[in-house]
Amino acid sequence: MSASNRRSRPPLVLIANDQEWSARSLESVLGPRGYAALRVSTSDRALELARIAQPDAIILDMGLPELGGRVVCERLRQDPRLPLNLPIICTTSAVASRSERLDAYAAGAWDLCTEPLDAEVLLLKLDAFVQAKLASDRIREDTLVDEDTGLYNARGLARRAREIGGDAIRRSDAVACVVFSPEPESASADADQAESEREVAETVSRLCQGNSRLSDAVGRLGPNEYAIIAPGTGEEGAERIVARLRNSFESARVRINNREHGFRLSASVAAVTNLAESSVDAMELLFRATTSLRQARAYNSGPESAVRQ
Repeated sequence: MSASNRRSRPPLVLIANDQEWSARSLESVLGPRGYAALRVSTSDRALELARIAQPDAIILDMGLPELGGRVVCERLRQDPRLPLNLPIICTTSAVASRSERLDAYAAGAWDLCTEPLDAEVLLLKLDAFVQAKLASDRIREDTLVDEDTGLYNARGLARRAREIGGDAIRRSDAVACVVFSPEPESASADADQAESEREVAETVSRLCQGNSRLSDAVGRLGPNEYAIIAPGTGEEGAERIVARLRNSFESARVRINNREHGFRLSASVAAVTNLAESSVDAMELLFRATTSLRQARAYNSGPESAVRQ
């Protein structure tokens, strides 16, 4: 792996193996190749550290205690907090039959290697897998679309704010920003956060598309913060957008932990009637609406606050 393809930190490999000699052997060949390594010896710890450390690859022993490597691999693939492009290389001390290989691949493994491992072959495979993963990460980071909702992400919203603002200045037109946070009501404290965010995101995406115009820029600012940048829209128009959103979310339901929940909506607006004559630009409007919403939520100052220019 060339230095030009590495990030400022070395790629991180999680080694999940309860055989200390095997794990240390793997660690000893990864270091000189430019990798950092974490070692775990149980299934639960492997699942926990994978979520926390966000490794660039996992080398997983099929004989891992508790759940076993196949189940761990399957659960890693099902965890929405882990990327689908995460390479998982499974290892086994037994001679793997064709059906066992197919079983490992069906669970989400990229490869199944038999011990004793050929270190040179393993490293070449790992290099190729990690380079592909990092290239995919860079593409995802550069994109303007939020992959969970299909809406703009924060980067995309910033670009659209500049484009909409530039057009509004040329036209001496109004611009409004509506920032809102829909939260499931009565969701239990032990509800799976990742599942909750995913279900909410899918519902929000559908409702936003039904309450916005083609000319509006609709996007996701954070896990549960969304924004609509509306050209040709003043304060009253922004308030009508909020009213439509409230009506839509009042009748919407989201299923979390096999229970349906309604929504409570917090929203904030920032608008100007003529951006060319204003002392702010569209990015500043988006910032002010976002700040106002976060302050209102932090201090429980009511379901809605507005910034008017």
